[in-house]
Amino acid sequence: MNDRITRFFTDTTLFGISILNLLLALGAALLTFVIARAAIGLLRRRVQRWSEHDGAMSQVLAKVLAGTSNGLLLLASLLVGLGMLDLPERWLNRVGSLWFVVAALQIGLWANRAIGLGLSRYFSRQRSAGLNQGSALATLSAWGARVLLWSVVLLAMLSNLGVNITAFVASLGVGGIAVALAVQNILGDLFASLSIAVDKPFEVGDFIVIGPLAGSVEHVGLKTTRIRSLGGEQIVMANASMIGSTIQNYKRLQERRIVFEFGLSYDTPTEAVKKAPGIVEEAIKAQDQVRFDRAHLRGFGKEALEFECVYIVKDPGYNLYMDIQQAINFRLLERFSRIGAKFAVPVRAIKVTALPQQANMQNLG
Repeated sequence: MNDRITRFFTDTTLFGISILNLLLALGAALLTFVIARAAIGLLRRRVQRWSEHDGAMSQVLAKVLAGTSNGLLLLASLLVGLGMLDLPERWLNRVGSLWFVVAALQIGLWANRAIGLGLSRYFSRQRSAGLNQGSALATLSAWGARVLLWSVVLLAMLSNLGVNITAFVASLGVGGIAVALAVQNILGDLFASLSIAVDKPFEVGDFIVIGPLAGSVEHVGLKTTRIRSLGGEQIVMANASMIGSTIQNYKRLQERRIVFEFGLSYDTPTEAVKKAPGIVEEAIKAQDQVRFDRAHLRGFGKEALEFECVYIVKDPGYNLYMDIQQAINFRLLERFSRIGAKFAVPVRAIKVTALPQQANMQNLG
């Protein structure tokens, strides 16, 4: 009876392979699947324990490992079992190609999840830091990275399967150039938006000046940036134009250096002129959040004695600066009036060579 059963498994064939070999291959495949699944589960648990102490990288690695496909793992296990069979040469070559396809797909899945997690963490940090580019840029970046990833994976699999991808890649390149030329302005603004997100020349809420335009940034989109001007109207500017211009960001101003000038008339007494720099220094030092730098009689102008004064406001607020400058001006008016110093008033001299009546009388004579 036992011999009959043994002969049945050894002599009976299916596709030229004995049933015994098929069962052994199937058992090896199942055993491989169980061992691989257990190993990946153990590695995931280890990484999760590390993530509790080591931080973000371990957490990302644990989530990436969670993206392991059971279907691909089962297919890989079946390929292990097929490798134990005595297959024809052409079938062995196909099994080898399938190994590459399975490995490429699994690596693609891991990379796909890593890209999603990495970009999600990056844009979350930007939002927490105050840069709100919106979900559109994050979606576009993730979509572009994934298209590139799966294009590479697909081309690699086709090449491994014996497909000539040279002409295919060349056609894609020509088509890509044609599309890029057709939408180059849009792509320029998109890449400019990505550059703003990465380089952060300004953020939402910053007060910026670009040439003659000035205002607070309200929104940074994929194609345009919207600025609320001092007059109240909204300015919409292309991202590429903004990146190509010089941007003055007053939100990041830590201190404000102030240079102001005034002139005293030439009939001001010399002693009063000598006292003027000290009066200016006293007026500036009397203010809070101010650091005095210098005050000098700069030179002799055509209409006045010219003074130049410099001080530093420790707070960058514009309204605070105007309040301080106003207080300094009031103090200078009071002190200069006491010492007899007079502010210069622009004077225009008109030279008259002859009065109209005199000119007419001369003509009549």
